[in-house]
Amino acid sequence: MLQRFDHVVIAVHDLESAAERYAALLGRPAAWRGSHPGAGTANALFALERGYLELLSPAGDGAVGRTIAAALAERGEGVVALAFGTDDAEKCREELVRRGVAAGGPTPGGGREASTGEERRWRTVHVPFEASRGLMLFAIEHESESEGLRLAGAGSAELSGLDHVVVTSPDLEASKRLYAEQLGLRLALDRSFEARGVRLLFFRVGGVTVEVGGRLGGEAQPEARDRFGGLAYRVGDADAGRARLLAAGFDVTEVRDGFKPGTRVCTVRAGTCGVPTLVIEPAH
Repeated sequence: MLQRFDHVVIAVHDLESAAERYAALLGRPAAWRGSHPGAGTANALFALERGYLELLSPAGDGAVGRTIAAALAERGEGVVALAFGTDDAEKCREELVRRGVAAGGPTPGGGREASTGEERRWRTVHVPFEASRGLMLFAIEHESESEGLRLAGAGSAELSGLDHVVVTSPDLEASKRLYAEQLGLRLALDRSFEARGVRLLFFRVGGVTVEVGGRLGGEAQPEARDRFGGLAYRVGDADAGRARLLAAGFDVTEVRDGFKPGTRVCTVRAGTCGVPTLVIEPAH
């Protein structure tokens, strides 16, 4: 049903400024700069080792643009959507419905690259907010591909791809049912960290982890909604990555040991369009 991680969407006010910042953050320029005719949005796409990152802003009039504008007005810049890849949108919708999710679609969509006129086409299946616990989640079947969105390789100081996406939940059992039973993601780990006062659920899809966390000891809040948290990126060499980011003008913490044994991490404190950002050197 959901075969892979596809992309994460970050809502931004000023697309030009945000694209410059993310080019400096990731260590490479946007692979795509375009618009969604009729949807009322413009975007910049950055290739990752698995999937891609999308910066999205309102542009003109359209339903999607109005939704993004409303999100920006309510919460400011930050992660607004997570997309999973499917090979067959219609079968994906049917399976979601069978699992109790009143999924909508498939809905056709398209984008056009600003400088080359290249077009991309896709079909999306949307998980309704009542089922997604308030988050924008959808499946996407690409009907055309752009070679520029395939990252062939990255230097040791560049951020090569997403390690995990963070979601915070006031009702972890409900979120567990959503991601494991309804969306069919593999639950790789369910662990409580008493010293930190948190419980974390790790769902794996296409080499990327959706990390859902909540507080220990508190009562579940069924009416409260989940929220997107931060993003964690992989880097070949944490020291080299930190030095590059400092040279680019980012405020970055010292490199420290990560919670996972063998990993080394640092935090980018600002300049990421409202997205808490961690950089991880995986265990060797």
